[in-house]
Amino acid sequence: MIIIDSKMNRGLNQTVLLVLGLALLLLSTIGQAQSGASDPKTGKWNMVWSDEFNGPNGSGPDPGKWVLEVGGEGWGNQELEYYTKRLQNAYIQDGKLVIKALREKYTGADGITRNYTSARMTTSGKFSQTYGRFESRIKIPRGQGLWPAFWMLGNDIGSAGWPACGEIDIMENIGKEPSTVHGSIHGPGYTGEVGIEAPYRLPGTKSFADHFHVFAVEWEPSVIRLYVDDHLYATRTRGELRPGWKWVFDHPFFLLLNVAVGGDWPGNPDASTVFPQTMLVDYVRVYRRSTP
Repeated sequence: MIIIDSKMNRGLNQTVLLVLGLALLLLSTIGQAQSGASDPKTGKWNMVWSDEFNGPNGSGPDPGKWVLEVGGEGWGNQELEYYTKRLQNAYIQDGKLVIKALREKYTGADGITRNYTSARMTTSGKFSQTYGRFESRIKIPRGQGLWPAFWMLGNDIGSAGWPACGEIDIMENIGKEPSTVHGSIHGPGYTGEVGIEAPYRLPGTKSFADHFHVFAVEWEPSVIRLYVDDHLYATRTRGELRPGWKWVFDHPFFLLLNVAVGGDWPGNPDASTVFPQTMLVDYVRVYRRSTP
């Protein structure tokens, strides 16, 4: 038996606590690296572009950063809305972007008439980037037939067309699934129902429309990681592509925000759908990986 006096015992206890603390820190770091998770605040990422939507109340989105697309031809999805440039459909309020979907009869300059209006915003021609972390804090609308999205398209869409340009869906929701958002990638051979997609579900009966959530993608060569509130829920790699499919995520992409009404995937609004519906966007931020 070895007897240790109280002073020596206190010293040993402090040493043991220090060793345990260092061990836990090491395990945490290893776990984070294995999961692929990261936090912009740790210094792994440098912010290079953002919109905090801090303009005057009632003003439109910053024209130096966003283009408001216009049209009501269905956008390839049999959508029912007409996207406008009007302040009624996209404006700044209390430090947030408001995209508002309205039930109203509207005829555009192209002569197309729709029974709903909304907004679709893009950074095409204003900002694009290859690789990085792209995130937005959003409170989505609710209701059957609503289809909010935060997504990206390859900036060569004008020459290569879709899906050869590539598409990254950071967040999509269809109103009939209030507790679920979807993240996916699309390219030649993997579109629509064949797209490489993953759902993220809130626990219990919680709805994404009840609160703001942060939706993000970390895109690096040969890997794309999808997050909700910094929870990594899907990782996509070149290795998942079938023979004949092409990885088209190695060139600049631009950002999009929109709220569609109706379409092949969400279905149409019904008697339960209440209008107007709004998507609130607190910010959009883009980061580059920090150099060592």
